[in-house]
Amino acid sequence: MTPEKKKQRRLRNLALLSLLLLAVGGTFAFQAFNQRAINDRLNEVDINVGGRVHDYYNRETENKDVFVENYGERPIMARIRLSEFLETRQRDEANFTPLVAGTSREDVENWTTWIPSANDITDRENTNDSNAFDQYANLIFGWERSGQDAPWYMPTFNHDNLDLRTAAAGHARDWIEGNEATDGVTDGATHPGDGIDAYWSANEDFDNSGPIWPGEEVTNQTAQNLQQDRAPMTMNQWSNLPNEDKIGNFWVVDPNTGWAYWANRLDREQATSYLLDAAEMTAAIEDKVFNGFYYYGIHVESGLVSPDQHEEFLNDGEQHHAELEDFLQGIQNGVMFDDGQNPLPNEDSAPADFDFSTMRPGRIFTMAGEQYRYLENMGSGNHMIIRNEAIRNVSWNDQEAELVSWYDALHADVRTMVQPVSDNFDTGAVSHHYLTWTSSGSTQAWLPSNLTDFPLVAADVTDVDTSGAPRAFALSLADVARLSGSGQAFPNPAGRIGANNSWWWLRTRAQAGHAWVLLQAREATSLGGAFNGGHTANTVSINGGVRPALIIQQTSN
Repeated sequence: MTPEKKKQRRLRNLALLSLLLLAVGGTFAFQAFNQRAINDRLNEVDINVGGRVHDYYNRETENKDVFVENYGERPIMARIRLSEFLETRQRDEANFTPLVAGTSREDVENWTTWIPSANDITDRENTNDSNAFDQYANLIFGWERSGQDAPWYMPTFNHDNLDLRTAAAGHARDWIEGNEATDGVTDGATHPGDGIDAYWSANEDFDNSGPIWPGEEVTNQTAQNLQQDRAPMTMNQWSNLPNEDKIGNFWVVDPNTGWAYWANRLDREQATSYLLDAAEMTAAIEDKVFNGFYYYGIHVESGLVSPDQHEEFLNDGEQHHAELEDFLQGIQNGVMFDDGQNPLPNEDSAPADFDFSTMRPGRIFTMAGEQYRYLENMGSGNHMIIRNEAIRNVSWNDQEAELVSWYDALHADVRTMVQPVSDNFDTGAVSHHYLTWTSSGSTQAWLPSNLTDFPLVAADVTDVDTSGAPRAFALSLADVARLSGSGQAFPNPAGRIGANNSWWWLRTRAQAGHAWVLLQAREATSLGGAFNGGHTANTVSINGGVRPALIIQQTSN
């Protein structure tokens, strides 16, 4: 492909992350972090389509966060590739010696591409030059903090997709702002923050009047990175996932080329989870350079394209994994298998375009501006569906009011399909500790095994009720239990988590002042998708809320 064609159709970022560690008499200290970036238009339209690589780094704490933000108005697909460079010099030597022969610090294009082994992302491939770095540098992938939700970041102020600079904060150095330096000391920040871990938190803002940093003179509020659905993995490992788990918020690495792909479309105002969270030097470097210097650098190359141009990732002249084409098509479609004649999951369509009688449980679809998960064929032409993502910042106490408001705002063609349900559900109540549980994998509270001991709770199953009114409703504990399992709407714990890692209220009450929820995913825990009866009914959280469900019927198709 010609350079001109790439400029027309690809937004391409190149980030250089250069970590210079000085070793004299056994004393070690990080000195610098560098980034290089090139951003071009995704397409020649007036709609702003673009993304920005964020690099947050702090020399003192050695924190380093690298991720991609979509600041544009259309979804994008993202990939990142790492390459490494290491050179050493003893104090009595005149010149540095590169670890891999034929590479040089100044020519980042010939640095050694990081290639993982086919089934272990933490181990570099033994038959590749990349393996030489195993002895000296450990790369920490993904984002994991025990008991914590996804991190927060300050969205870029720079929405010019022809601007070549990245969002580099703290001691991070933008490649252009730092004049392409690889000296390990030149500054070149382009974004607020000091680069420490968890510098930003919820509900913070920054006024960029001046401007202080490149971009618009506006006040931005912090946003949250997407929670990774699972840790980064190789494409061989991805291939063994069930089809319903192959598209989601996580990174997948092609071990043939080193390219890491975000396994989902990155929608507007979203930011990926971290691909790389740390680069830690091992004790072996001290043995190699016991009284001298070394320079270690990571070059981060990232490509961003619109989903309908994902062929750009295939037509680059490289020998990709055999399943890459299917994987990229799955990302574009939002699903890894053929669902017949219904519109693709991310294709917003009119109600008349669907044949719900052919849908499988758990199928995602987008109808009249809302995305749903298909729950079940109830017979007699009735189908139960649920909003795919929770409406956040709504308490259980305000759930009914939010359901009414959401329903009233639905497209009229959708409301005409909605069937009546009971005006008042008799939910019963049960405390969490009274139920016993079966597990699913590491998730403990997967299904209650003694629900029948609480007859009112067990009997609260949603069905059409002609004495009631057509309306939206929240599922009950009994609803979710019967819809969970192999071949069901919620085949596994991950399937019960709302889109974009949102937790959601059930209508079932727990102990006094509490209600049941389905939990979001959290790192290093076994709670994602689990039942939990410990949320107070007045809880309001940006991480979750109300997930409206409907029973619909198509009179004709």
